[in-house]
Amino acid sequence: MNSNIEKQYSRETPTRTAEALGQSEKFLEFQERLSRVAPVNRPVLLLGERGTGKELAAGRLHYLSNRWPKSFLTLNCSALSPSLIESELFGYEKGAFTGAAQRRVGRFEAADGGTLFLDEIGNIPLEVQEKILRVVEYYSFERVGSSESIEVDVRIIAATNADVKALAAGNLFKQDLLDRLSFEVLIVPPLRERREDILLLANFFAGRMAVELGGEEIPQFSPEAADALESYHWPGNVRELKNVVERAVYRSDSLKISEIIFDPFFSPYETQAPELKPDSSGTDAGLSDESDHLLKPMEEAVWDLKVQMLEKALANSKFNQKKAAKLLGLTYHQFRGLYRQYKANE
Repeated sequence: MNSNIEKQYSRETPTRTAEALGQSEKFLEFQERLSRVAPVNRPVLLLGERGTGKELAAGRLHYLSNRWPKSFLTLNCSALSPSLIESELFGYEKGAFTGAAQRRVGRFEAADGGTLFLDEIGNIPLEVQEKILRVVEYYSFERVGSSESIEVDVRIIAATNADVKALAAGNLFKQDLLDRLSFEVLIVPPLRERREDILLLANFFAGRMAVELGGEEIPQFSPEAADALESYHWPGNVRELKNVVERAVYRSDSLKISEIIFDPFFSPYETQAPELKPDSSGTDAGLSDESDHLLKPMEEAVWDLKVQMLEKALANSKFNQKKAAKLLGLTYHQFRGLYRQYKANE
């Protein structure tokens, strides 16, 4: 790769591999599968929810392969319009279209000998998928506006949080390309399946944020804050955890972090949720019909009611357990005892 291409694409290489931390069984199983396929010179498809760290996994695949001395380039296919994806991937010749004042090298050509990571592949137009398939099969392509064939040696790693099999079944993704990209399919585990890793990651993010703010000591989470972090469902996964922890560190006036705000949009000026009103059938909305409880043993019916009230309080408090306890008229420790029972019976 010449110096101009290096300068153009050097910013693409991720450097935050330290965030790929974990000690849970699910995390270690995933890393073992990743390490096993990394040296195999074949495409890999990464599937996972948003925020699980698919780009970090792609970077690890590259740096554990024999291609590690060469370039690792990325393209987020959801960040570009369909008309731009082709020219970004394959480059273009001068005069190929309006505004093409000079030749531009695309990602495939720049990644020759290395790895190209295609994030959110479900957004790639079908006509571009056809050209990618040709690269995968024949290792050659043409720049936009040129008939000259260019040969490259590039390993493709692709990722998506979409149901790519459903896209292929609906003719929105080429089945042939999906077959070629899925030599190995790695599913990145969501954070809710890695609960043993939550505090490990939280302490890492807290320490790094403290250093960024000029602190000399690492903040510590109170038992209540640690419990809140470990019991939250983390729909945004590791990315959301990072934001929540960094926000908690910067807002804290001491090295003991006691308050965790999961939803930064939650207004402290909102009143409690309005009382439930009977629906047209005469039952309380959101609660089971009274007759349902009468058909159960008293202990079971009482537990069902506790679960409904607990779930509603958590939803109304945006999963802030202290606020949920207050809504239920419980102390925090009473709430934690109820919550542990609830989790044990899930």
